[in-house]
Amino acid sequence: MLKNLFATHPIQASPHVDAGELPHDSLQGEASLKRVLTARHLVTLGIGAVIGAGIFVITGQAAAEHAGPALIISFIVAGIACAFAGLCYAEFAAMIPVSGSAYAYSYATLGEIVAWFIGWNLVLEYLFAVATVAAGWSGYFNECLSILGHWTGLPLSLPEYLSTAPLKFTDTHQIVSTGALINLPAVLIVSALTWLCYVGITQSTFVNSLIVTIKVLVIALFLIFAFRFINPANWHPFIPPEEGPGRFGTSGIFRAAVLVFFSYVGFDAVSTAAGEAKNPQRDMPIGILGSLAICTVLYIAMALTLTGIAPYYKLGTPEPVATALSLYPQLTWLKAIVSFGALAGLSSVILVMLLGTSRIFFSMAKDGLLPNGMSRVHAKHRTPHVATIIAGVSALVIAGLFPVSILGELVSMGTLLAFTTVSIGVLILRYTRPDLPRSFRVPGGTPGIWFVSLAGAVICLYLFWQSFRANWPLMLGWTTIGMLIYAFFGYSHSKLREQNS
Repeated sequence: MLKNLFATHPIQASPHVDAGELPHDSLQGEASLKRVLTARHLVTLGIGAVIGAGIFVITGQAAAEHAGPALIISFIVAGIACAFAGLCYAEFAAMIPVSGSAYAYSYATLGEIVAWFIGWNLVLEYLFAVATVAAGWSGYFNECLSILGHWTGLPLSLPEYLSTAPLKFTDTHQIVSTGALINLPAVLIVSALTWLCYVGITQSTFVNSLIVTIKVLVIALFLIFAFRFINPANWHPFIPPEEGPGRFGTSGIFRAAVLVFFSYVGFDAVSTAAGEAKNPQRDMPIGILGSLAICTVLYIAMALTLTGIAPYYKLGTPEPVATALSLYPQLTWLKAIVSFGALAGLSSVILVMLLGTSRIFFSMAKDGLLPNGMSRVHAKHRTPHVATIIAGVSALVIAGLFPVSILGELVSMGTLLAFTTVSIGVLILRYTRPDLPRSFRVPGGTPGIWFVSLAGAVICLYLFWQSFRANWPLMLGWTTIGMLIYAFFGYSHSKLREQNS
């Protein structure tokens, strides 16, 4: 049994691409995913997923509740961890260019049980990311309705019972009612983008590219026009005195780093599209590392500006950028642009995360670890339509019921575990399969791969522990559910186990 649990997926040459590919990427007689994505598409997918909630939602919460103006340090810490993990992802994605991300990489290096654990955490990462961002989208949507209502003189804003989560978690991890009915805007946006993912990858990437152009332009306008309103007094004290574990002080910086790690999950989403890339050996590293570099610079600039124009303790709202701009009547016009731009920006995050969720479901079902129906590809649209519907319905239920804060931390925890596994896995594969073609390698030769892999794993595990101490009941609960599904379904239906028996 132990041998079956840690059996690794074979990697072999593929007729479709130049490097190794897991053999189930295309099955004779079945529709397969369409390889249409270029390096430009992959970079915009990464920016589409990375630039969104981190700037428009999570940044304010991290500053107000954990780091204060020292949020910039939190972004730098998270960015360093992501840089190490990103190099490992780039080597893996060029070597094993299939849908599945860290799940597929773990299956090839660490065995089935580890792959299931990582895949289940990727489901947590992407599914809850969709819900988190949708909850933030709802806040900006209501802000836009309020702006339009002010312009037209009509009461357009939705009542709170239709635009906020009906459930919340207490400090003791109990679920209590807020009195709201449902977060209706969150449900509607997830439904609309699920349909877009259903009809095709080409349509999805076109819409994403358009949205990315809009939101980068909006961010540039904010940085340019808000810069002259920066008050250095808002940066003092730069590190607020500690008020408790994870609340300001040094511990708050690292707790905020865990939270803003959520902001970087987009480059991981790029790797889930490897099965649809035209030339994954060349383009996947460009997509992953290019989007990560661009977004890190934008995040640091936004963190400095946002905490410079508003006291950090006022930023703990679902729409912190709009909140900061509301302090300056002369920037009312910019507040309106930012609010509408945030709607576009958050929409692209939801779109890319839905794509990632469905591709994880698709890959796990291909291996028999989830029901076979989730591995079906639509004959016309060439999308994993069943997995897309299941991902969308699950996400809209979570988005309609739960608040932003707890979801964001759980997403970061799942992401950190995935990054840790990829960092370790790429080192293992250097020694177990040195024969595999590697169009991209972690730089620095043998010392470089050891340093990058171990440093990435250690930093990610440290950040994971900071959040785990506060959220261990929820994380253990999610892990327990996953292991029960594997024990009662995945193990007995594993296609790799059937091949090896």
